[in-house]
Amino acid sequence: MATPTANLERERLLKLAEEYRNKGYEVSFHPNPEDLPDFLRNYRPDMIVRRGDEAVIIEVKSRSSLNSSSTQYLRNLAQVVEQHPGWRFELVMTNPEDAAYSPKAESSLQQPEIETRLQVARQLATQHPESAILYSWSLVEATLRLVTEHEGLSLQRFDPVYLVKQLVTEGVISRPEYQLLMNALSLRNAIAHGFKTTQLKQESVYELIDITEQLLEALHTSTEAD
Repeated sequence: MATPTANLERERLLKLAEEYRNKGYEVSFHPNPEDLPDFLRNYRPDMIVRRGDEAVIIEVKSRSSLNSSSTQYLRNLAQVVEQHPGWRFELVMTNPEDAAYSPKAESSLQQPEIETRLQVARQLATQHPESAILYSWSLVEATLRLVTEHEGLSLQRFDPVYLVKQLVTEGVISRPEYQLLMNALSLRNAIAHGFKTTQLKQESVYELIDITEQLLEALHTSTEAD
C-alpha cells in the first residue's frame, strides 16, 4: 500500500505532467534506462519533459522522504544535468505542512517594510546572490499576499506555487511575470535545499526584485485610485 507521502508526491507529479503537456512538452514518467541518454543511465528520474531542444529532469520530493542518501543522489543528479546544454534539473518540494499554512494578514509584511527590505536584498545580491534570492523570495510572497488581498481573491492556500498560478489565472500578473516568478522559485528551491546551481546570476536576483517593486508600485497606484 502506498504511503500518504508517496501518494502526495505522485499527485504532485501528475499535476506537473498536465501543466507541461499544456505547454506543449512531451512527458515521460519514470523512463526506462534504455530511453535515457548515457549521462543519466545511473539515475531513475521521476519524470522527463521535452520540447524542441529543451529537456527538464524533474524530481518530486517531500521533506519526510529526504534523507542523507536521497539528498546526495539528488545533488549528484543536479550536477550531472547542469553539465549538459539544453538540459535542466528541477526539484519540486511538496509538503502538506506548507500547503496548509495560512498566515494571518496582520503577521505578514506590509508594503513599506517590503520596499525597505528590497533595498537590502539589492545590496546583498552584489556579493551573495544565493542569500539574496532566498531573502527576495520571502518578499515576493509577502507582496503576492498583499496583491491577493487587494484584489479580493479568496484563496484556499498560501503556498507560493498556488499563489502565482491563481494570480496569473485571474489576470493579475502577466504570463511573462508568471514565468519569471516560477523560474526564480525553481532556483530558490534548489538553493534552499542545499543544491548548487550555475543558473543563478546577479541579474536573476535583480529581475526578481524589479518585478516585486513593479507589483508594489501597481498596488500603490491602484490603492490611490480607489
